[in-house]
Amino acid sequence: MSFYFEQFEHRKPPPPLAKSPIAQTLAQICLIVAIVTGAWYIQWRWTSSLNFDALWIALPLIIAETGAYIGLVLFVFTIWRVDDFAQQAPPACITECSSGENRDEGVVSVDVFFPTYDEEIDLVRLSLEDARKIRYPHEINIKIHVLDDGNRPAMRLLAEELGCNYITRDNNIGFKAGNMRNAMEQTSGDFILICDADTRPFPSILENTLGYFRDPDVAWVQTPQWFFDLPAGKRLPKSLYQRFGAIGGRVGRVAERVFGEIRVGEDPFVNDPKLFYDVILRRRNWANASFCCGAGSIHRREAVMQVALRQFSQQVDKMALAQSTKLARLTGESVADSNVQHMITQKIALEKEFTPYKFHVSEDIYTSIELHSDQTRNWKSVLHPSVESKMLSPQDLMTWTVQRFKYAGGTLDIALNDDFLLRKGLSFPQRMMYASTVWSYFGGLWNLIFLTAPLVFLFFAIAPVSAYSVDFYKHIFPFLFMTELGTMLALWGISGRKAKFSYLAFFPVNLKAIWTVLRRKKISFPVTSKERQVGNFIGLVWPQASILLLTIIGIVYAWVQFAIGHPKFDLSGLLINSFWGANNILALSGIVMAAFWQPDELETNNSGKDSNDPDEYQFVEAA
Repeated sequence: MSFYFEQFEHRKPPPPLAKSPIAQTLAQICLIVAIVTGAWYIQWRWTSSLNFDALWIALPLIIAETGAYIGLVLFVFTIWRVDDFAQQAPPACITECSSGENRDEGVVSVDVFFPTYDEEIDLVRLSLEDARKIRYPHEINIKIHVLDDGNRPAMRLLAEELGCNYITRDNNIGFKAGNMRNAMEQTSGDFILICDADTRPFPSILENTLGYFRDPDVAWVQTPQWFFDLPAGKRLPKSLYQRFGAIGGRVGRVAERVFGEIRVGEDPFVNDPKLFYDVILRRRNWANASFCCGAGSIHRREAVMQVALRQFSQQVDKMALAQSTKLARLTGESVADSNVQHMITQKIALEKEFTPYKFHVSEDIYTSIELHSDQTRNWKSVLHPSVESKMLSPQDLMTWTVQRFKYAGGTLDIALNDDFLLRKGLSFPQRMMYASTVWSYFGGLWNLIFLTAPLVFLFFAIAPVSAYSVDFYKHIFPFLFMTELGTMLALWGISGRKAKFSYLAFFPVNLKAIWTVLRRKKISFPVTSKERQVGNFIGLVWPQASILLLTIIGIVYAWVQFAIGHPKFDLSGLLINSFWGANNILALSGIVMAAFWQPDELETNNSGKDSNDPDEYQFVEAA
């Protein structure tokens, strides 16, 4: 069976961002100034700039600005500095990864888990074949396990053909977490490498990561996820030439000379996770706060089991105490008999499910929180900066939306129903890092206001501030300028523009996740599709498309009113809100166009040239 991504097999992952002490120091200075000027701006907005004649829009906007400012402070804390763990030589035996006197002397053993449900057999075959190529400089015991929740005879035959262990069960309780729990009961490796069905591990994954476990307190190592199938798109001149002829090609070339290289159809869903792994998660290393993201992570079995057993014991004791107290009230005793308490505890322990991995849509981050908050052990997490596997990205807007909803809903569900930020055992930096993750998913609330606020002025000439005066510019410009400059320096070597636009356009999914969790509805566990869904998905982006269209109409309408001398449309307010609206249009246009995106018959390859057109760059220069 052939797959669309076969043409991308030659692609190589990018190296980790190089550390630049100069850029980091300059970024820290600029971001501190941004936070200070931001506080000055927010204070001025609350005390001196509200339009009391239009509080219905003025108050929501200042509340949104305050929420975004808090998010900025948390984001700055998250990306403050790069402090990688030193990479160590791979251990020759498990003794080198243990502490204490009673240490095993055997070779290192690793279980490689491939949870699967309904993925194509041939797709899983590719992953298993790559896993069999994993190398190690010392003797090692590697066992590959296919965890098939689909209970498919064809998958069993594939596992047998490739010499892998096949594990299934007669129910799907707990979904992926339950699947891995079932596998842990039937395996015994010192470490567990977790892969998704489409995870293609590189041969170097264990020799480059197991060395971190020489520190007996390291519980897991997360490696960056890399989507090797992201569309490279076409250069703008060529795309315009194909649509509009030579004139279009010339317009595209002029645009590129002004703005730099522009590609049409390049990663339309902003799936590239480099910003997340290489900046956000990597910079949590210094605070021991990088969390597990599932695929591509290596876990110390002892850590997972130890915390799970402790949590299980605490939950059983809590439930037994509640039952004993209730029984004591019924019998009129002050305290239930100790023998009765013991029987109740035994009964609950037998009936309650033991779950090494939380039965939750976001079991990865949930398990990370459990380990980081363990007060009896100083469990550490490591983000290994180099890519050690390749995966497939969502290839259509429906799949992308489902995946993002799971991320947002799962994280918010943990935050609102588990109170984990108040747990004992988490350090202050860890709380701040987790708070930053949670707070970002509330961004849909203020992003909706940021997208709709300029419409109020453009259509009705009603401003949320008392006046677009010199005082307004004096307060907002230093804050915006230092924020942009500091962020640019902090992300030196990677562009954050698409990520910022995507985050702004992400608001409907965020709002749906917030509403679902507040109603205490269960976040579902749909498996992310590995196949492209056919058709357009404009129905998924009607909120973004509506705001985009209204903003375009509003800008035209406002300038027409200004041109004919409408007294309420002042030039200062018109410029501010037009620029604001134009930024919103750019942010929303990407997700709207992604609803109609269809891959070319022959995708562009990693070098940026079409696989059927080796002369693309010559064309760009000649257009």
